[in-house]
Amino acid sequence: MSHRSNKGSSLWSDAWLRLKKNRMATASLFILIIITLLCFVLPFFSIIKDPNIQNLENTFQQPNLHHLLGTDQVGRDLLARLLLGGQISILVGIVATALSVIIGVSYGSIAGYIGGKTDSIMMRIVDILYGLPFLVIIILFSILISEHLDIVAQTLIEDWELNKTMVLKFTNLIPLFIAISALGWLTMARMARAQVMTVKKQEYIEAAMSLGLSHWKILTRHIMPNILGSIIVYTTLTVPGFILTEASLSYLGLGVESPNSSWGILLKEGANYMETQPQLLIIPSIIFSITLFALNFLGDGLRDALDPKAAKD
Repeated sequence: MSHRSNKGSSLWSDAWLRLKKNRMATASLFILIIITLLCFVLPFFSIIKDPNIQNLENTFQQPNLHHLLGTDQVGRDLLARLLLGGQISILVGIVATALSVIIGVSYGSIAGYIGGKTDSIMMRIVDILYGLPFLVIIILFSILISEHLDIVAQTLIEDWELNKTMVLKFTNLIPLFIAISALGWLTMARMARAQVMTVKKQEYIEAAMSLGLSHWKILTRHIMPNILGSIIVYTTLTVPGFILTEASLSYLGLGVESPNSSWGILLKEGANYMETQPQLLIIPSIIFSITLFALNFLGDGLRDALDPKAAKD
């Protein structure tokens, strides 16, 4: 008589099964995939016009066959501007989050693992950085780095013969990436420190230390995998925050530079005509809000799916 062996399931497979049961989280994931594909794939098709072409004879057009979402105050296609703005806003959110996660997790993990005076000094530095004025730092940093970026961009265009529009599009974003992530890692560092301090008290960590494993192996092989779930959840919740920060900075004129567009730029331009041309504000606001809500719902779903207490249910 043969016995069928029951295969055990991993934490990640269990988490995926719990995530799929959360309808809001799965719907949010689907919506985010659709929005990302539309922003990064649809512009390559000929039906999407150049977002920077102006036509002063075609301003404030209502949605029609030639301009599916109409045109703005200088005759630019609103759909093309919306997709271009989505590219930049999503890139800012992802890149800034990635930088903040790398810096914050590394810093916080080291502080929490070492402990003692080293931990106290490192976290006091974090407290000091929390007190710095965010907008002032961004303005000063943009001024200091802008000249160097212009030189780099000119070199890439002339010596490497790269596309001028593409080079300027991304080099103008570098100060924004660095400025947002420069202080965005502070909360991540505190979270990683707290998680590491909790995990390192577990018995299996003490067993690894008694076996003579190096601190690096203990940190990377035994501690970091066990705090990865919390990091993923917090990362998902950080992306909408950074997208909102970019939108706020662009709304104030401190973010994305012309002729590039972002959802923050579109909201700023739409606010100027909200009484006479409300569609210029309503359409970007709807897409922006849907993206932020989807990211937050997905983050909540991941938090529930990766919760160790849920695994016992």
